[in-house]
Amino acid sequence: MALKVVFLVTLLCCVGVGMSDFGVSECLKVPTSEFAGTVKSTIGAVQNVISIVSKFSGAFGDFRLNNAIADCLDLMDYSVDHLSWALSVSQNPNGKNNSTGNVSADMKTWLSGALTNQETCKEGFDGTNNVVKTLVSGTVDQVSALVCNLLSMVKPRGLSSGSNGVSGGRSGGRKLMTVDQFPNWLKSHDRKLLQAASGATADAVVAADGTGNFTSINEAIGSVPEYSIKRFVIYVKRGVYKEYVEINKKKWNIMMIGDGMDATVISGNRNFIDGWTTYRSATFAVRGQGFIARDLTIENTSGPEKHQAVTFRSDSDLSVLYRCAIRGYQDTLYAHSLRQFYRECKISGTIDFIFGNGAAVFQNCEILARKGLPNQKNTITAQGRKEPTEDTGFSIQLCNISAEPDVLSSLNSTPTYLGRPWKLYSRTVIMQSYISSAIRAEGWLEWNGNFALDTLFYAEYMNYGPGAGLGARVKWPGYRVFNDSAEANKFTVAQFIIGNNWLPSTGVRYTAGLN
Repeated sequence: MALKVVFLVTLLCCVGVGMSDFGVSECLKVPTSEFAGTVKSTIGAVQNVISIVSKFSGAFGDFRLNNAIADCLDLMDYSVDHLSWALSVSQNPNGKNNSTGNVSADMKTWLSGALTNQETCKEGFDGTNNVVKTLVSGTVDQVSALVCNLLSMVKPRGLSSGSNGVSGGRSGGRKLMTVDQFPNWLKSHDRKLLQAASGATADAVVAADGTGNFTSINEAIGSVPEYSIKRFVIYVKRGVYKEYVEINKKKWNIMMIGDGMDATVISGNRNFIDGWTTYRSATFAVRGQGFIARDLTIENTSGPEKHQAVTFRSDSDLSVLYRCAIRGYQDTLYAHSLRQFYRECKISGTIDFIFGNGAAVFQNCEILARKGLPNQKNTITAQGRKEPTEDTGFSIQLCNISAEPDVLSSLNSTPTYLGRPWKLYSRTVIMQSYISSAIRAEGWLEWNGNFALDTLFYAEYMNYGPGAGLGARVKWPGYRVFNDSAEANKFTVAQFIIGNNWLPSTGVRYTAGLN
């Protein structure tokens, strides 16, 4: 009986039911006071890094180096937020905050995000002044060690509650507001479009032709209140918007609706060759939590010769892209950190075109390899989990994985693979998806010799199509084929990103479990 009580308390803690200070302690391997003290000292260490790096801000004539410094300061600042969220939920698990209600899962997510930020800061200095790079790397490595220690203090999360149906579960306070009355400046035709798209009211309308109340997307974002709990809806009318959109960490719960994929297009061409860091090259970047985009296209038109050129980057926890096209070449979609869901999207690119260290689920998406440079190999994923304690990875479910026609017509000249291990514990699972002949029989590609082949976690489950055969797949120790649904279930929406706790409020359809 005593064992049953301990198990029940632990489970309640991990799914956020009736939590108390004692319950939180059951989700930690150390006393709550020790965890809180370590978080506070880690925040202090991050602030010390910010103080050191800020002294170099704007001090150089090197465009790339200045970008790397700016990135690092932003990333460190965001790490303070992630650590503060973990501290807050450990001290007040029933408080009003940006959580799913699953304490263990939330802590793991935010701490993994903080760890990812340190790594991205260091990567931004590649190809820059060695003195600055060495100094920053040393201080950042110290912070990374502290965050790794914090991750090791959190017990593995409990499984999310909820059914395996299309939707269900608690909304975590994220109720999507729907209102019958529209602003008087919103024309009747536009109201009907919005009602048909989502049932949501537009708080702002962007139109390049002047028929809205903003002509640029960034202007509309500027009007969004900070840390809003209520959903703020921005309707972007059809047209091509050549601007670099950035939704900062203070802009919560934005919903951006276009007139349809390929009708509303946001276009840019920043890239690594022209001096941008990979992180800052994004055409569209979002940090503010609870972001939703639907029925639009984002593109980076740099071309394969410009190498790293991000189209969409997300550091937005509990974010969704629905019926969106994300087009680019190398590094198209940067699922940088935190929990993300992509449904019925069309994602295309060449090298590592879905990459990052978020916990991301791709469902009912079309994933297409493109023609790159001569003799270039395509890799769809490059997941960046650095530590085994991180709850990050990519789950690709019920998708169509193929290539554009010019690649399909010349498979021998453009080999395409499901992914390669960017970091030591890279994790990607592909299940219940169609895999076309565009994918090589071996399925996966090495990053550099034997690097990560023992430690990576790549898995396949119940895929079909001419490229889904398992007979010639790689024989790496880290590669596996799931033989039963129990293993695969861990990477479903309900369990991997605790989707039943927050996706119902977004109004986006999803499959919670295995189909």
